[in-house]
Amino acid sequence: MKLRRTAAAAIAVLALTASATACGGKEGTAGDKPAGTGKSAKLPKYTVAKDVKLDSPTLKKAQKRGKIVIGSKADQPFLGFEDQATQERSGFDVEIAKMLAADLGFSADQIEWETVDSGVRETAISKGKVDFYVGTYTINDERKKQVGFAGPYYKAGADLLVRKDDTSIKGKESVKGKKVCSIVGSTPLQEIKKPEYGAKITELAKYSDCVKQLVDQQVDAVTTDDAILKGFAAQNPKKLKVVGKPFTDEPYGVGLNKDDKVLREAFTKALEKHIKDGTYKKIYDGTLGLSGSEYAAPPALERY
Repeated sequence: MKLRRTAAAAIAVLALTASATACGGKEGTAGDKPAGTGKSAKLPKYTVAKDVKLDSPTLKKAQKRGKIVIGSKADQPFLGFEDQATQERSGFDVEIAKMLAADLGFSADQIEWETVDSGVRETAISKGKVDFYVGTYTINDERKKQVGFAGPYYKAGADLLVRKDDTSIKGKESVKGKKVCSIVGSTPLQEIKKPEYGAKITELAKYSDCVKQLVDQQVDAVTTDDAILKGFAAQNPKKLKVVGKPFTDEPYGVGLNKDDKVLREAFTKALEKHIKDGTYKKIYDGTLGLSGSEYAAPPALERY
């Protein structure tokens, strides 16, 4: 199956656009500055490592071709987003990927981005169509049978996006009788469908469609991973907010070839270093942090 290079439908339904973040390793203002928030944050600059020598088949192939191929999402504002006009990528996951690429010796202009649908991530990684993947990719035992993971670099969980002036929905326990939207085939949809919640479910094809219905007061809430919801809240902070009470556990990892243990350890060390030196927090503050959600330290990294 061929990878899709085109981003999913534009988020223009919210009458806002997410502009590109600073690239090329230069420090700049976070491009993810929603209209009217008055908020901005400095994205960090990434020092590109020189003469990186690792016994990693993935890295050696990338060095030979002179570029590194990174899989990502393209329709998640402030997380993994591609501006259709400029073809620039921005967001938390995109910046994490740039940071890791720099530690391997690749500058931003040596990155080739591939938009990879969730259903073909394991195929793209195992077949070598991407060198690694950063895109709201939950680590679980089933996926570990097919790919390797470095991380987790972020602990997400299913949460609820509601209108800013809504005080009736304070968590999963208060969605009984409420109209809640999620996308077809998603794990948050299956979760919120459980009888214990008592929600009235709307199933749509794209999260952007769910968010439009929320803004238009056709539904009362949208549910998916809180990281994704924070992106939409950051894009429209005067109208939307995240409840802030995750009710599932979704640890995000960097996906890579299952057998490339050297590269996995290199990524783990890079994440450790940049969490300690503050780079990770700067990335969060300049992307998902613009949603108004407070920074939380990432979970402990796992080695296996």
